[in-house]
Amino acid sequence: MGARLNYIVFIAKTAQLTSMDFKEYVDRYRDSIFNKIMEYLPLKDPMDHYKIVREYSERKGNYRRPGLLMLGGEMFGAKLDKLLLPAAAMQLSEDWILIHDDVEDNSELRRGKPALHKIYGNEIAINAGDAAHIVMWKMLKDYMLEAGQTTGNRVFDKFYNMLEYTVEGQYIETNFMSNIKDLSKVSEDLYFRIVHSKTCYYSVYGPMQIGAMAAGKDEGTINIMKTIGEPAGIAFQIVDDILDMTADESSFGKKRYGDLFEGKLTLIIHHAYNQATKDEKEKIDAIYKKSRDQKSEDDINFLIEAINKYGGVDYAQSVAESYCKKAKEAVDSSRGLIPDNEYTQTLLSAIEELYSRKK
Repeated sequence: MGARLNYIVFIAKTAQLTSMDFKEYVDRYRDSIFNKIMEYLPLKDPMDHYKIVREYSERKGNYRRPGLLMLGGEMFGAKLDKLLLPAAAMQLSEDWILIHDDVEDNSELRRGKPALHKIYGNEIAINAGDAAHIVMWKMLKDYMLEAGQTTGNRVFDKFYNMLEYTVEGQYIETNFMSNIKDLSKVSEDLYFRIVHSKTCYYSVYGPMQIGAMAAGKDEGTINIMKTIGEPAGIAFQIVDDILDMTADESSFGKKRYGDLFEGKLTLIIHHAYNQATKDEKEKIDAIYKKSRDQKSEDDINFLIEAINKYGGVDYAQSVAESYCKKAKEAVDSSRGLIPDNEYTQTLLSAIEELYSRKK
């Protein structure tokens, strides 16, 4: 009787996992990841400093990146205690990068509240980001000691490579926003170069690769994670651009039309620019040459009207949909190379969530 009861419980748990979508999966581990971060960010003297350092972490992001890391590990049989610390380091990396990004972009909101530099000033915010950055490397050093030299070094090197490529993308994007400021001088290729470095690697397949490394998988399997995650990451970023145009600020957590105020390169504005008349292009160019503070509401309204006129959002949506489809096809074509288990279904759910999300 006892053995049969245990079997029934096992079947019930398996069924629950099979039906678990990616949001449910992330929620399952969110508190554990957050608590691990707080272990590394204790409140100590000077108390005010550490309260500021913890602020973005305490606002809690969506935890997609650490969720993908955990998923990439569990899919290949890694134990949870081997995944929690790198997942926490992954989330903390997002927290400190966003602090710096918000200063660079002069963003207004982050996770539904004023950006850190808007509260404390640029200098204090940058210092807080630096502090969290240092703690992230401490986490990874501790993980290396726990996981052993082979696995620990692989994960550490992957983190380094991933973040190095991310800041390259940040440079390319910032250089466009700060210096180029001219849509006539760039192509979609530049947009995709930024997306590959800032989003695909860092936000999707890099975390999945780290999870697979924690499970001891070889380089062939690690490359499969890229094949799946790269198109999913492109879809994710394009949807982020679309949400900047369409989402409610309270749900999105960022100021609407922030990309237009900041002068970012997106498929949406690039498509509209290419379709625009000569006079419209000249006006768009003039607006894009202005800093965020110099742009007026009339300027932003003109850009919105041009985007609506030439179907910029619809175009971006169609491109995002095609990349979402490619990611799902990559999962299907990898059957036999990756496990066909409950986590594979959660991975498909993750790809869909990256594409269809509302915030």
